[in-house]
Amino acid sequence: MNRYPVWKYVIIVIALVVGALYALPNFFGESPAVQVSAAKPLIKLDTATLAQVEATLKASGIVADLVTLEGASIKVRFNATEEQLKAKDAIQKALVTDPSNPSFVVALNLLSRSPAWLRALHAAPMYLGLDLRGGVHFMLQVDMQAALTKRAESLAGDVRTSLREKNVRHGGIARNGQTIEVRLKEAASLAVAKAVFQDQFTDLQTLDAADGTDIKLTASIKPEAARRIQDQALKQNITTLHNRINELGVAEPVIQQQGLDRIVVQLPGVQDTAKAKDILGRTATLEVRMVDESTEARAAESGTGVVPFGSERYLERNGQTVIVKKQVILTGENLTDAQPGFDSQTQEPTVNLNLDAKGTRIFRDVTRENVGKRMAILLFEKGKGEVVTAPVIRTEIGGGRVQISGRMTTTEANDTALLLRAGSLAAPMEIIEETTIGPSLGAENIAKGFHSVSWGFLAVALFMCVYYMLFGVFSSIALAFNLLLLVAVLSMLQATLTLPGMAAMALVLGMAIDSNVLINERIREELRNGASAQAAIHTGYDRAWATIFDSNITTLIAGLALLAFGSGPVRGFAVVHCLGIMTSMFSGVFFSRGLVNFWYGRQNRLKTVSIGTIWRPDGGNAVTVE
Repeated sequence: MNRYPVWKYVIIVIALVVGALYALPNFFGESPAVQVSAAKPLIKLDTATLAQVEATLKASGIVADLVTLEGASIKVRFNATEEQLKAKDAIQKALVTDPSNPSFVVALNLLSRSPAWLRALHAAPMYLGLDLRGGVHFMLQVDMQAALTKRAESLAGDVRTSLREKNVRHGGIARNGQTIEVRLKEAASLAVAKAVFQDQFTDLQTLDAADGTDIKLTASIKPEAARRIQDQALKQNITTLHNRINELGVAEPVIQQQGLDRIVVQLPGVQDTAKAKDILGRTATLEVRMVDESTEARAAESGTGVVPFGSERYLERNGQTVIVKKQVILTGENLTDAQPGFDSQTQEPTVNLNLDAKGTRIFRDVTRENVGKRMAILLFEKGKGEVVTAPVIRTEIGGGRVQISGRMTTTEANDTALLLRAGSLAAPMEIIEETTIGPSLGAENIAKGFHSVSWGFLAVALFMCVYYMLFGVFSSIALAFNLLLLVAVLSMLQATLTLPGMAAMALVLGMAIDSNVLINERIREELRNGASAQAAIHTGYDRAWATIFDSNITTLIAGLALLAFGSGPVRGFAVVHCLGIMTSMFSGVFFSRGLVNFWYGRQNRLKTVSIGTIWRPDGGNAVTVE
């Protein structure tokens, strides 16, 4: 009656082993480390850089616990903070030869002390949020009006091009704030101009009025289009911030929208606010220029001549020198999208660009006149330019779609598309709120949260053991298994633990024990009604399950609502809350019944169970069942 089949015990053992393995990294703590990452997205870290870091440490007499190349960064672990600081200075001096144009970012970090065999299993500790680890918090205000003005400026150029192609005679086109004003002499021209706006510029609404002897046609951005432009600007800024913050080596940055025009940035573990501000406020621009292929330019590329007048020297991604003309053909303002792809004929990785109307016209004319010549695409950041790619123009390119290909891997195509798509901010931002949380405060928060969970667990376990005796012990073991499973799931998901998350963890302990209380009281009720011990256990678990399921589902619905509609700390609370409900249903019913069945299920003539004092309703006397 109360015997589990072998496969159920196998599930319990597997859950216990997996839970222990993936919860274990959280108990090893963190070791001070130095992290080296690329300062520019086009610079790649390889084994040569790793060997240079190792040689630098050896020459400086610094002994590191471990030096590894993990993903896109090199991580060097140490035993003490003093060695970490010395290593940072030494590596910084060796790798960053030009502080005004650094190729690498050398940052202090904290890494898990988990042994190699756990890391081989991809077992990693939970990330700690800003309130637990310390760091910086920024609130950024996005200038939405500037985004609309920028869009209006771009549309004004497109309108000028379209009216010229339709041979519409006008007295001038000017942008006034976020509106475009077109002066026309004749009513016929007004009709054609309105048709052009209606067909090609669906984001604009027009209004005409007499202005002396002329007719002034005023075009403004539609409200729904303005909202879309603002939303796109906000999303592009968030994407750009993600791309830049990778330089800081922050394990789990929080970058999210707040309201209609604000962005919240939280950088756990970062204490250098000046460095964070520098990266957040960085501007990047895209330019398209022609490569100078004169004899003088070729001599300058080989290092035997000087750069011709009207040209400049830049470096390509492979370090090769490219001489480009100063005249700018296109800028990033003419680029509407950039996506990675593959060439339909050669299947080589490519980057596909989409240009606006003005960019399409210019690009078509330039490529028609320069077939067989090279065109350079440059990215400027902090006044420093770098050639992203310099392809040869094979044929005239029209239609506003440009394909960049040649000697690129899939990863490089993705990186280049990201650079071109989100290399610059769509709208300027201003830091309106700044908060720094020190590591000592974070350590104090961790200690308080850990103590609250630990003392809460001990208090609940003590009460259960006293009140329900052996069944209370089973319930306490199930509660510990629930906590272990919850920590393991959070670690496997690489969730970020915050103070609200620790509060949810403490709450989950109190809620999880409710299931065992319902089961134990149901078993007591069956014993009071005269059922045998084995029958009482079986009926108690079966009849309590429906109540446990209903109560947990309703609580889970409330948690999902917090997860869907909440933000920030509320979502952190909701994640732990929802996961805790699911793990408590498994541990409180399935796991605890496995313990009871293992202890009592094999006893065919079971007379009594240790479940504390049972109050009989008939004579009011209490009987202790042991």
